[in-house]
Amino acid sequence: MAHGKAPHGDPIDRTRFPVDPWRLVETRYDGSDLGVTETLFAVGNGYLGLRGNVEEGRDSHSQGTFVNGFHETWTIRHAEEAFGFAKVGQTIINAPDAKTIRIYVDDEPLLLSVADLHQYSRELDFRDGLLRRDLVWQTPSGRRVRIVSQRMVSFPERHLAVMTYEVTVLDGADVPVTISCQMLNRQDGQDEYYVPSAAMGEGMDPRKAESLQGRVLLPEVHWHREGRLALGYRAASSGMTIGVVADHAIETDNPYTQSGSAEADVCKQVYQVHARAGVPTTVTKLVSYHTSRGVPSRELIERCEMTLDRVAERGARGEFKRQRAWLDDFWARSDVEVHGQPELQQAIRWNLFELAQATARAEGNGIPAKGVTGSGYSGHYFWDTEIYVLPFLTYTSPLYARNALRFRYTMLPAARQRAVELNQNGALFPWRTINGQEASAYYAAGTAQYHIDADIAHAVRQYVNATGDEDFLAREGIDLLVETARLWADLGFWRENGDDTFHIHGVTGPDEYTTVVNDNMFTNVMARANLRGALRALALLKRDFPQHYQDAIRRLGITEDETAQWHRAAEHMAIPYDGRLGIHPQDAQFLEKELWDLPNTPPDKRPLLLHYHPLVIYRFQVLKQADVVLALFLQGDEFTTADKLADFDYYDPLTTGDSTLSAVVQSIIASEVGYQELALDYFRSAAFVDLADLHHNAADGVHVASIGGVWNALVCGFGGFRDYVGTFSLDPRLPEVWEGLTFRLCLLGTRVRVDVRQGEVTLSVEDGDAADIVVCGKLVTVTSAGAVTVMLPESPRIIGSPDVGDIEGTRRADGTRMTATVPQSLAAVHQATNDI
Repeated sequence: MAHGKAPHGDPIDRTRFPVDPWRLVETRYDGSDLGVTETLFAVGNGYLGLRGNVEEGRDSHSQGTFVNGFHETWTIRHAEEAFGFAKVGQTIINAPDAKTIRIYVDDEPLLLSVADLHQYSRELDFRDGLLRRDLVWQTPSGRRVRIVSQRMVSFPERHLAVMTYEVTVLDGADVPVTISCQMLNRQDGQDEYYVPSAAMGEGMDPRKAESLQGRVLLPEVHWHREGRLALGYRAASSGMTIGVVADHAIETDNPYTQSGSAEADVCKQVYQVHARAGVPTTVTKLVSYHTSRGVPSRELIERCEMTLDRVAERGARGEFKRQRAWLDDFWARSDVEVHGQPELQQAIRWNLFELAQATARAEGNGIPAKGVTGSGYSGHYFWDTEIYVLPFLTYTSPLYARNALRFRYTMLPAARQRAVELNQNGALFPWRTINGQEASAYYAAGTAQYHIDADIAHAVRQYVNATGDEDFLAREGIDLLVETARLWADLGFWRENGDDTFHIHGVTGPDEYTTVVNDNMFTNVMARANLRGALRALALLKRDFPQHYQDAIRRLGITEDETAQWHRAAEHMAIPYDGRLGIHPQDAQFLEKELWDLPNTPPDKRPLLLHYHPLVIYRFQVLKQADVVLALFLQGDEFTTADKLADFDYYDPLTTGDSTLSAVVQSIIASEVGYQELALDYFRSAAFVDLADLHHNAADGVHVASIGGVWNALVCGFGGFRDYVGTFSLDPRLPEVWEGLTFRLCLLGTRVRVDVRQGEVTLSVEDGDAADIVVCGKLVTVTSAGAVTVMLPESPRIIGSPDVGDIEGTRRADGTRMTATVPQSLAAVHQATNDI
């Protein structure tokens, strides 16, 4: 089985995680996979995230509280320096932890790893956004104690987290119970038990975060008064500041006393309860986080207090109700239903809920590759956002898409400066970043991925086409389109060989197993779309918003000669094509390499990036992720059905699946060209990437881009939705084993419900007036007056899947044959011989 591919059966232990369409439920505690469950049960809102660590604190893989964009900087030290290398690394900071609530019964602490648990359940509810845990613990002295906890990060209140902790002694005489609510600086040093995080020291893996050296959070504020605790810090190098304030309240008919304390790295609110059997004690904890790039932490503490004072009257119950109302609205516009597939339905809704948790309140920041569920990829923002996540936001929650694009706009000055450093005009956005500066030290698979410019431009065009938000286009979007177009016009060059062509050399495409190449097909196709999109946007402004057009011309210094060069470059862009094989080579030299024999590669050598030097991988035709196939999806109107089938047949056997970004795109194109069963296999792999830990790194946080791709695979793959230059179309490809598929699309302000059944699709307006959609080549107008049903033609169906054996032996244009091998050292061959 390929790396990262889900088995055909259910990949989840359903005795522990039963099927539930609206919840992720855990029925027994298991300490063997804490890192994964901490990720799966994390709660967040795009700004603030709390990993699913147990309340009592000690049993953990990696304690984590993350605030989007709150980071430390450090100097990147290259083994050999060169001009233009990234200079400043950025790593997300583990923010002060307010989750910890310790309990002692008869002075004995609850430690789940050794506790005698008579009952245990934990659930993350997608409808109300609450993480609940309910357990019965028998203490060493024989007392049974029920503990019910709830945890939530608020969607309506961006800076708020809410926790409740209810303790009830079930039997016996009165007993002393101590509840210690704490705020801890876990970023600096080991935890309070001197237990190092299990997430550290796990070996080389570029997907993990860097370990910061020295003290990171410098204490500036710590105090307690009347149940309110506060901690404030400044990051040592970045200068960013954070304030955290927690309010505590207790409800009980049991006698109790309380006390508080505050030190530089720990604050405590302690309740000592004389507990009687059957009498519950509930502690409520409201916590506020505020961060800044430089505002003094004392002012942030004041902001936290304003947040808490405002929500105090509503209390936890009121905030729980507001959370449910917010999520009711979210699901009304975002839910995707697969009828008759309960296991998939649960996985789909978990994925969609994770998208909300990663994006909803990210305002002013980007969307990290791991959201706010873990420190993987150091909390950086990549191209993943624009290509995999923004489509979901654009077509279901356009405001969130606008916020994400406005964040890119705020990074434009730094992108312009980065282009200057690389001797280019226009703007070059950083491959990975938090603060706008390039943070990728490995330029071959980092800075060289210039395609990020075209990806951002694609997202801008898609958003404007889908929403009609020409105000954003006129004031900010046009700057992004123009400056990225300028980069391509300057980066490429003309080659006169009878039919002048425009070439782009020395770049890396999405496939990071093939770097610094000439005429990467994906890059050139997307650059062409970028140039054309900038020209169309300028023409639209000139026609409909002449004043904004003149402002843009003056502000950006655009000339007619420059736009004429864009048009010429776009229309003469070199798009690699091999007539002998009938495919688009991934780049100009790709077919000169030999094939990597993936079927005969040992499973313990996957993923390849952890077992082979990059230079070894670069010498072969082997893909980390779909590259040409992604271009076929994003710019599908530029290719024929025959092109797509031929390219898919060639590249699918060479794609390792080592990237979680691959399966969703392979699913979409497999569905379009007719590999229906294969499309479903790839979709299942994507849907369970984190839930089944298929890539063995879910402990570092959810894979937000892959999760966004799940929505794309459903809506664009099986639903057949496309948006080409503002023309919306549907050509559904429903798997034979599915009863139906239902999803929603927000098109120019109208929310359309799409119900696909075997042989038909029904469109209805849920909100708004009307929408025009081309269904299987026929223009359909659906209005609020009633639903429209269209009968579907029979879709092509191809049995099986492409195989590398179909490529091996193929002759190149020069007559040489392609061969498939697995690279091995002489020592490895000798060892294999001895094993035989």
